[in-house]
Amino acid sequence: MASFHYIARNLRGERVTGVLQAASDAAALRALDDRKLYPVQVTPKAEPGQGVLAQLSAGRVRASEVGAVYSQLADLLGAGLPLLRALSTLTRTNANPTLVALIQKVHDDVAAGKSLADAMAQHPKAFTHLHCAMLRAGERGGFVEQVLTNLATFIERQDELRGKVRGAMIYPALLVFIGSTLMAVALIVMVPKFRPMFEGFPLPLPSRVLFAMSTLAVDYWPMVLAVAALAGFLGASFVRSESGFSLWERWRLRIPFLGRTMRMVAITRLCRILGTMLANGVPILQALAIARDAAGSLVLAECVDQAAENVRKGQPLTQPLRDSGLFPGQIVEMIAVAEESNQLEKVLSQIADTVERRTNREVDNAVRLIEPAVLLVVAIGIGFVAVGLLYPIFTMAQTLR
Repeated sequence: MASFHYIARNLRGERVTGVLQAASDAAALRALDDRKLYPVQVTPKAEPGQGVLAQLSAGRVRASEVGAVYSQLADLLGAGLPLLRALSTLTRTNANPTLVALIQKVHDDVAAGKSLADAMAQHPKAFTHLHCAMLRAGERGGFVEQVLTNLATFIERQDELRGKVRGAMIYPALLVFIGSTLMAVALIVMVPKFRPMFEGFPLPLPSRVLFAMSTLAVDYWPMVLAVAALAGFLGASFVRSESGFSLWERWRLRIPFLGRTMRMVAITRLCRILGTMLANGVPILQALAIARDAAGSLVLAECVDQAAENVRKGQPLTQPLRDSGLFPGQIVEMIAVAEESNQLEKVLSQIADTVERRTNREVDNAVRLIEPAVLLVVAIGIGFVAVGLLYPIFTMAQTLR
């Protein structure tokens, strides 16, 4: 008998965790089903020393590579190949050795009698619990190929948006690095050389602030680094706590323009996940329970919990969304109409497409605003150094004259 850690949800949608004893992964899933628990993640309990070895031996698998595997597997199954042969083909055509090893392990588990979803669930770092839940629903309903295609499209869109944001931030990050380097060189090298020139003369406020900053950077830099490190450690510890993370999440969504963009990205992810799962036959309560964790926002997750509670009571899904103030009114009305017409999965996908296009435009606008803003901050910093050094020189010249 082996030990398994599990994360599941009960019939009320509440999160349940624990450890159970079972002969195999499939037996553990059956045990959870007997307890009326919906499994979200089931992983073998590592023996002492095995976790470190597993981390050392495991390589990195990118989301785009997992999406390509889903797309290729859907094509192979659509061409009429049996599942085991399709998995064997993927092991021969994939270039990532870590992913090949994962697919081979999935192949062996399927050959031993496990379902595809249960076999993939043993590798949550590559195949997330969201993917496995959708595949499990597809296996029960007989539409695995459609689930794999939807997953590949979903991962591709998420990876495209993530790459777009990262690529757009390269130039602003370069500007910040150059500006910070110039400021540090000025404070450490240039400013101390001007200090002896101004001894005995009254200095204006900008010059006094500049010389104080130079003194901190030159004479007290170990203390400055220690204070900065301590502040960073305390801030990170606070954010990692439950109350701190909740406060940070709420504050982040209130940042002008940027907060709205982040909120719309989370809404896009939530609508696409929920619509895809509903379209693939996952019951709405289970779909909401999984989508809340995949949305990536604690505030949005709380709103989804309230919506799930409404659905459980037989009330409309949209009222908690409207009361939260997170969802634009147009989106709430579209969801309300879709709920009445029983086309929720279709409308959610349409909402995700529309919001995604709008969010892409907002990200482009934000990037266009970030670049001049960073340039302005760099110019202000360099101008402050220039004023702090040149203003007392002009004052000295007038005094001598």
